[in-house]
Amino acid sequence: MKLVVIIWVKNKTFVALKKFKPMDVFGNALLDYWNGIATENILTHSNLGDTDEIPLDYLFRDYKQMPPLEKKALKCCKGSILDLGAGTGSHALYLQKQHKTVTALDISKGATEVCKLRGIETVLCEDLFDHNLKYDTILLLMNGTGLAGTLKGLGPFLEQLKKLLHPNGSIFIEGTDILYMFESDEEDGGYWVPNQVDYYGELRFTMRYKDQTTTEFPWLYLDYNTLARAAQYHGFETSLVMEGPQNNYLAKLSL
Repeated sequence: MKLVVIIWVKNKTFVALKKFKPMDVFGNALLDYWNGIATENILTHSNLGDTDEIPLDYLFRDYKQMPPLEKKALKCCKGSILDLGAGTGSHALYLQKQHKTVTALDISKGATEVCKLRGIETVLCEDLFDHNLKYDTILLLMNGTGLAGTLKGLGPFLEQLKKLLHPNGSIFIEGTDILYMFESDEEDGGYWVPNQVDYYGELRFTMRYKDQTTTEFPWLYLDYNTLARAAQYHGFETSLVMEGPQNNYLAKLSL
């Protein structure tokens, strides 16, 4: 199960990583795949010592290939929609085909080029904190909590989302609780949690494609209760919409 979670949650990393991205490794891989010249997948390496692979074809999946949690989130979208950390634009493309008003936003130039090539009409290559338009629905799938980077970054992240949301709007965000990764091998059970971080879900990654490697960047895996407490502190009402099979969940935040 650990490998599945690590693999499937990476295509949204670059929205929050402006300071950590010396080259567009993610975007270059997506463009290569779109142009039919990708010879390998993306590799990620975490500070826990795990190396995992992101299958590029999965990042281009259509609606039929999406898990139930993603399908549920897409059905909940109303009004003007922001697909935050759009990646290849799979979610935005589906919403557009349903005649929804959707904007795909990602900080990766390569990713936004792919979104345009796939036919998405409104695409922005921009950092989240530089954006100032308002929406009725904000969508953050594939471990969208990761965009906060760290637990300390969660507050500013939520405050920025609040600025982008219409008064009656909603945020649908996917998170993943990775506590199971720290289960002890001892007979009495318990968990081994790193003491060099504020929260066990704070990980750091490097991403590699061909001969290109990013510098290390932070990525936050957040359990629902911690997200709910933080969101309520920042003025949101929260509800658990759906739980997934990989310790992931879909939460709704509204003002």
